[in-house]
Amino acid sequence: MTLNLRPILVSLRHHKLTAFLLLLQVAVTCAIVSNVTFIVERRIERVNVISGVDESSLSVIGSAVTRKDENLPARYATDLTALRTIPGVQMAVAVDSVPFGGSESSYGTCASKQDFEQAMASRTAFSKQGGCLQVDTYAGSAGQIEALGLKLVAGRDFVDDDYVTDSDHVHSTVISRELAQRLFHGESALGKELYSGSGKPIRVVGIVDTLLRPQLRGDKNQYTMLWPMSPGYGNVIYLLKSAPGDRERILKQAPDVLLGQSRERIIDVDGVSTFTQLRMKYFRRDVTMIGLLIASALGLLFVTALGVAGLANFWVQQRTRQIGIRRAIGATQGDILRYFHVENFLIVTGGIVLGMFLALMLNIFLMKYYELPRLPGVYLPIGAILLWTLGQLAVLGPAWRAARVPPVVATRSS
Repeated sequence: MTLNLRPILVSLRHHKLTAFLLLLQVAVTCAIVSNVTFIVERRIERVNVISGVDESSLSVIGSAVTRKDENLPARYATDLTALRTIPGVQMAVAVDSVPFGGSESSYGTCASKQDFEQAMASRTAFSKQGGCLQVDTYAGSAGQIEALGLKLVAGRDFVDDDYVTDSDHVHSTVISRELAQRLFHGESALGKELYSGSGKPIRVVGIVDTLLRPQLRGDKNQYTMLWPMSPGYGNVIYLLKSAPGDRERILKQAPDVLLGQSRERIIDVDGVSTFTQLRMKYFRRDVTMIGLLIASALGLLFVTALGVAGLANFWVQQRTRQIGIRRAIGATQGDILRYFHVENFLIVTGGIVLGMFLALMLNIFLMKYYELPRLPGVYLPIGAILLWTLGQLAVLGPAWRAARVPPVVATRSS
């Protein structure tokens, strides 16, 4: 039996306000769920970002020297020697920061001396000067690259002659692959000079595959370079490499070992953790936000499903006699089922069309005030399919009850 749309459209016209309210609910749900899905996908991508570091084997201990006249290089050397005596410690190095560690050192860096001097003379932000970028640096003692587990894709690791004690005189660096491509536009960066800090040339001796900034910044998280020097201030992070199963035990011993070397220091309890814990702590807010957004979206979808089912139930009660008449003149149960599913499909489709427009408007608002990227078009059909499916499932129960109305009901009602 061919379905005639005319009775459905006539019925909807008689219930314009009710149908419009449901359509509006579907539209709002479509707009919000499309954007929430996009935001959640980006948050998940951010939480799972690859740091480039061998996270499963690393532990960190933050220490701050309290003596102003402390000989820092000697202090670090003594501490590292003591830490290496802990059973299970494979490597120990002193660094000034690590990915997800919070603290960072950032310098304007240019691929040529001319660009560097122009940026300095014009007092222009390095990120806005052609050939220049704002780059985060990691200063560390010998063995930093190996301890971090970074993958060297070109050039070499630092050698003894590279290490200095004064950041103004750093003359060699290892940079990330993305920074090399961005500064030198696809040409080999090995052997080339870049300019940063004091403006003296720093030669690129190696390139690592991936190394994140300590603090993530949008999509520019790979602009990093390593400096061959121990931290220049009293705040230092001792990086310990071990088997994953040894980390907890080592972390319990390490603070006592450091205090045994000198008690004129502060070891913050929050600064003693495995790298895995460090990462979890850094993304704690993102994980919470993902949970809240998913719960909100599911709640909104549930309310919409209730609205669809509730309205369908109401209409079944209102049209019991009409349904009985249709059954009496030959309509099958399948025809009645199809009638309510098509009616729901028309309302939900109208809501989806309006919802797509609202989704784009909402995305523009989020782009303007929350720096969210443009909503990819793929999220709109995903939201549409989700709402169509939800609508059809929600109306299934009332539609089935309507289909079971016997033809004799028409006679009783009259």
